[in-house]
Amino acid sequence: MPEGRLTATANIRIVLVGFMGAGKTTVGRLLGAMLQSRFLDLDDEIVQRDGRTIPEIFGHAGEAAFRQLEREALRDLLARAAPVVLAIGGGAFLQPENAVLLRQQGYASVFLDAPVEELHRRCAPHAASRPLFRDENQFRQLYECRRSAYMTADVRVDTAGKTPAQVAAEVASTLGVSV
Repeated sequence: MPEGRLTATANIRIVLVGFMGAGKTTVGRLLGAMLQSRFLDLDDEIVQRDGRTIPEIFGHAGEAAFRQLEREALRDLLARAAPVVLAIGGGAFLQPENAVLLRQQGYASVFLDAPVEELHRRCAPHAASRPLFRDENQFRQLYECRRSAYMTADVRVDTAGKTPAQVAAEVASTLGVSV
């Protein structure tokens, strides 16, 4: 966890990580507003740069090509955007070079977590926009494979049963950010 106490006017560098359905984008927007900081979503950046949706990229180019686009977009975004609250896709933090780059750039990583059943329930209505959404068993297996990488984040915040506003406030409090 980062040392010291951040202020809303300091060089805020927070990255929200976690599995699909954890609330990274929703919480990130609220946290950015709360801290009077810019909010960016890596998936939005990829879509803007590529001109295709995430499912289209996965469908036409495959996951490996998507991960390459993700790495390039993250590198470019970090080179030009700070202070920032950043939400990254569920697989981005699993790529060792991405995690190292975020740490080198001084980002405090926050793992937004919830029970896998709740994550599945949250994602089910939006399954078509999530290329790696599968049946509940495959969803659980993917979560279990990824969870150990998420646990390397600086802090973990449980989102189960909380509103996005409550989670954003908890992230700020946990990181010692004054608002």
